[in-house]
Amino acid sequence: MTGDPDFRLDGKVAVVTGAARGIGRAVAERLAAAGAHVVIADRDTAESAVAEAAIHQAGGHASTVALDVTNRDQIAEVVAHLYDAHGRVDILVNNAGIVRNAAAVDMSIDDWTSVIDIDLGGVFNCAQAFGRRMVADRRGAIVNVSSICGEVTVFPQPQVSYNAAKAGVNLLTKSLAVEWARQGVRVNAVAPGYVATELTLRGRSNAEWFGTWMRMTPMGRLGEPREIANAVLFLVADASSYITGTVLTVDGGYTAM
Repeated sequence: MTGDPDFRLDGKVAVVTGAARGIGRAVAERLAAAGAHVVIADRDTAESAVAEAAIHQAGGHASTVALDVTNRDQIAEVVAHLYDAHGRVDILVNNAGIVRNAAAVDMSIDDWTSVIDIDLGGVFNCAQAFGRRMVADRRGAIVNVSSICGEVTVFPQPQVSYNAAKAGVNLLTKSLAVEWARQGVRVNAVAPGYVATELTLRGRSNAEWFGTWMRMTPMGRLGEPREIANAVLFLVADASSYITGTVLTVDGGYTAM
């Protein structure tokens, strides 16, 4: 795949939010391996530096910016900085996200709002700010990291805010894709199932939760971050040039049950 020109990103600038760890870091590493200059955009600047160093050590190109996806002023500053530094941004991967596991009857408004603001609002904030420039340039590819939780109600863990946010991401993806298609900007989403990251650590530590997850996953295992990263690479590369408005599910068969 790496040598196929349809999967190469040479000369392109890719911004990945929440790229200091987990799926975001795997995406950053994969896009860098395909030739992109990757901008690691995360609130955790210390971990971002570690991720950047790993990409450099592997022979790739990367830089970091501090970014809170709920801070629209900061996003605007980052967009301006990156266009000044690189003259363009070709790819945006909206990956930053959190989860709060609480029963709906007990969930605090703060827990609800924090998840919606980051997991849905943050996706729109970044898509709008970068998309505005992409539309003007008449080129670009955006991938939003959603979840199977935007398609089905997973269990036994309670996470109504996360499910609602990811469902919103799916329709936001389709809406932006339709609006921007004629301006040369493709917008897609990838919807992972259960992946071995810090985000699923609480569930993996709970025998009841984890046992149910594995019984509901036909492949009987967790996904690896690199497997999600490969799907993202496909969606931002020329290999998928006629694909927009799609939610690509990568879940080991969970939603086929």
